[in-house]
Amino acid sequence: MLVALVVGGPFVYFHFIEGPAPAPLHLSTVRRAGGGVDVDGTWQVTASSTAGYRVQEILFGQSNTAVGRTSAVTGRMTIAGTQVSGVAITVDLTQVHSDASQRDGQFQGRIMDTAEHPTATFTLTGPITLASVPPVGRPVTVHGAGTLSLHGTTRPVTVTLSAQRTAAAIQVSGSIPVQFSDYGIPNPSFGPASTGDSGLIEFLLNFARA
Repeated sequence: MLVALVVGGPFVYFHFIEGPAPAPLHLSTVRRAGGGVDVDGTWQVTASSTAGYRVQEILFGQSNTAVGRTSAVTGRMTIAGTQVSGVAITVDLTQVHSDASQRDGQFQGRIMDTAEHPTATFTLTGPITLASVPPVGRPVTVHGAGTLSLHGTTRPVTVTLSAQRTAAAIQVSGSIPVQFSDYGIPNPSFGPASTGDSGLIEFLLNFARA
């Protein structure tokens, strides 16, 4: 009976009480159409944007996906013709929340020490050039080189981005793999929950003309 409770308890919690983790962030479905706004100029991240983390957990042999997110995202993007010449994004890590207060306490304190390192930033270090400006509702996939500043450490990263135009805005989604030791981040394991040595930063950015 004890073994059944230890093994079955987490299974029941994850699958019937907590429920499935939120799906990865992705572009919304937009009706394809011609036209759309001119993309040249400066674009600003809107309050409808989301960023956060996704980490695999193991609790008493049961696999679970831990997800924490926030809409406290700011930043700008500059476009000239078919070239994205500048991107700078900041995420307020003090506003990241998951579905578990104990996990959030660990994230804000021991793991990310957000009192000392309250933000994460991504800065594009080289232009992204498109073959052409895509029509409204047609996603494109591009690769961008930049730097990620996290937990007091800045490192070069390459990120794969999906982007599309809507009638009056631009959406960008993607994820950045993070090896915790690269940024001096303690392994997130705590209590009976254990994690691997890496996770993902994921984001869905909505840009409006600045």
